[in-house]
Amino acid sequence: MRMSSITARDLSEAWFLCLREVLAHGYEYTIERGSYAGQKRRELDMITVHIQNPGNRPIIPDVPPGVPPPSTMGYLDHYLPYLMTAQRAEGEQYTYGQYLESQIAEVIRMYREDGFNTNQAFMTVGNPEAIYLTDPPCLRSVDTRVRYGKLHFVVYFRSWDLWAGFPSNLAALQLLKEYMACEIGVEDGEIIAVSKGMHLYDYAWDIAKTACGLE
Repeated sequence: MRMSSITARDLSEAWFLCLREVLAHGYEYTIERGSYAGQKRRELDMITVHIQNPGNRPIIPDVPPGVPPPSTMGYLDHYLPYLMTAQRAEGEQYTYGQYLESQIAEVIRMYREDGFNTNQAFMTVGNPEAIYLTDPPCLRSVDTRVRYGKLHFVVYFRSWDLWAGFPSNLAALQLLKEYMACEIGVEDGEIIAVSKGMHLYDYAWDIAKTACGLE
């Protein structure tokens, strides 16, 4: 197993550095089960991404001319309720919010009423039945810590599409963190993201090279 570690200034820099890491060191294989079965993807064995100032704007990557943006603020407005609320559109097997909504409120209450020195403010995504879904949740946990006067997130993705997932996922998590920090009464902090499945599908390989200046 190859362990990758990236430290980035903000969300945009993190995305570009991760693109380079996957293109340089991703394990190439044909998907046998899951999304895009039969297609190829390049995937890192394991990666930790430490983002020191995730609140820096813009929180969506600013791509070079001619490169389609992986996300937009308009899409983020649509995506945020999927992360934070239990509302589920017709045809959706689940939303992250159906698991997180009540836990968000409890973590805020926990820090406000019981103090900051705890390791119990951990939010879980999914349940034992999720393994039987056609596409189980990719985000599986949002751990939190208040330290040095700031709220920090440590998140884990079992599988993570670097092109179509990472930018929207982390931007939405950052907005959630800012909201929770305000409710708790602390400053906004860092994000540490961990995944054993960060990948690029083959349709995105060429455009990813252009985006990060490898072509």
